[in-house]
Amino acid sequence: MKVVITGGAGFIGLRLAQALLQRGSLTAPDGAAADIDSLLLFDVATPPERPEWADERVVFQSGDISDAATVAGLIDRDDISVFHLASVVSGGGEKDFDLALRVNLYGGLNVFEALRARDGLPRLVFASSIAVFGGAGMPTVVGDSVKQTPQTTYGMTKSVCELLVNDYTRKGFFDGRSARLPTVIVRPGKPNQAASSFVSGLFREPLNGELCKIPVAAETVMPVLSYRSIVEGFIALHEADATALGDDRAFSLPSFTVTVAEMIESLKRVAADRTLGEIVFEPDPFIEQIVAGWPKDASHERATALGLPKDASLDAIVAAYIEDYL
Repeated sequence: MKVVITGGAGFIGLRLAQALLQRGSLTAPDGAAADIDSLLLFDVATPPERPEWADERVVFQSGDISDAATVAGLIDRDDISVFHLASVVSGGGEKDFDLALRVNLYGGLNVFEALRARDGLPRLVFASSIAVFGGAGMPTVVGDSVKQTPQTTYGMTKSVCELLVNDYTRKGFFDGRSARLPTVIVRPGKPNQAASSFVSGLFREPLNGELCKIPVAAETVMPVLSYRSIVEGFIALHEADATALGDDRAFSLPSFTVTVAEMIESLKRVAADRTLGEIVFEPDPFIEQIVAGWPKDASHERATALGLPKDASLDAIVAAYIEDYL
C-alpha cells in the first residue's frame, strides 16, 4: 500500500514517516495487513537534505495543498492511507485569516475529495487540536463531547475539518479518524509561529545554553504530550477497528496538564548537572490572549479505551528529548 503524509517535511511528519518505515505495514482499505511500498511526504517545501533513514520507498514532493489537482495527484491509488498533518499553525493563522482558510480548510477539503474519488474505504488520520474548544462556556475540563466554540481561526478550521471527517465517513466516502492534539513537546530546531511554541523553547533553549523568553505567566496551565506519544497515537488510531470508533471520529489524545512553573522545575530536575541558559518572563499580550482561550485540562476516556499512549511523566518527556537530540 501507499502512505501519504501531508506536512510530511515538518517535525512530526518526519518522525511519523520514520516510525512507519520501521513498522513496515499498516491496515489497508480491505482490512488486511499490507506492506508499505510507497511513502510520499508532501509539504510546501522539501527538506534541505534527505534523511539518512529515508530508503527507496520514500518520495519527497513540494507543492500547494490548496491546489486540488496537486492533491489529487498525490492520492492516486486505491490501496492508500493518508495522514493529514499540513496546517498553518495557531499564531500564523490568527495573523493571516485568508492563508489559514486556504491551507487548513480548503487544503483539507482537497484531501477529503481526493480520497472520496478512490474506490473502497481508504483510511485517513487528521491532525486536529484542542484549540477547537474555547469561549465563555468552556468547562475547566474539556471532553470529546464538549461544545466547540474555538477562539482562534486555527481552531475554527480544525473544528470544521473534524465535522467534515465525520460526515465523509458517515457517507462512506472514506474511513476517517481525527487525533485532537494538545501542545506538542519538545520540538527541536527553531521556534515556529504556533502560539504554544514557547513551551518547547522553555526546554530546548536552556538545554542549548541559550536565553529563553517566556511570553506568559508562570502559573499558566497547559495540556501537553510528547512527540513520541503523538506519533504512536497517530498510528494506533489508524489501526483501530472502525467498529470501536462510533459516529464521532475525533479523539482527544491522552495528555496531562502542567503549569509553566512545573515545566521549569522538571527541566532543572532532568538536566541535573547541565549548565542551563537563563529563563526570563516577558509578557506578550498577543500570545497571552490566544493561550488564555485554550482549554486548561482535557479528558481522554475514549482514547484511553482505544489504547492510545500517554507519557509517564513530564520528566520522562524531557529525558526522551535529551536522549533523541542532545
